[in-house]
Amino acid sequence: MTSLGETPPPGRPSPGGLSPGAKSPGGNDLGLVDALAQLSFLVQGALAEIAGQHDLSIIQMRLLGVLRDRKPAMNELGRHLGLDKSSISGLVDRAQRRGLVTRTISAIDRRAVQVSITEAGRQLAEQVAAEFTERIGTLAAALPDSDRQRLSHLAAQIVVADAHRRGIDLRTTPG
Repeated sequence: MTSLGETPPPGRPSPGGLSPGAKSPGGNDLGLVDALAQLSFLVQGALAEIAGQHDLSIIQMRLLGVLRDRKPAMNELGRHLGLDKSSISGLVDRAQRRGLVTRTISAIDRRAVQVSITEAGRQLAEQVAAEFTERIGTLAAALPDSDRQRLSHLAAQIVVADAHRRGIDLRTTPG
């Protein structure tokens, strides 16, 4: 184990999460992997804090986010959230008990169950989204508009490519 000012052994990251050779926090380049990891820590921390303020888990927030603009079947919802059948059932059960979602039999396939957001769920999702938007805006405030737009575009490319690879349709339908 090294302390913050010591050099880690070759091939090991420093305690702050920076790889050997990465620039200090005052520098601008952490390298792709460390930069994305550190950014994900910031985003996940913001999500966790906001979720906790509303007595939600991050996965419950993601559920509401997915349901804002679509009414997926349970299996599709599981693909969106990366959860297996039993996990998605438990997640939807808990959200339904809180009055945030409902289940209905699919009009297209009577064997399938669709999940939709309730008005209470939509209001909570909108409130959480507004708080998250404000938090991300604060994190990105030091970036010029052109850099924020480029970051948005690059992040969207990564998300779309991953969704395509996993067979997830990101197109939305009115909820």
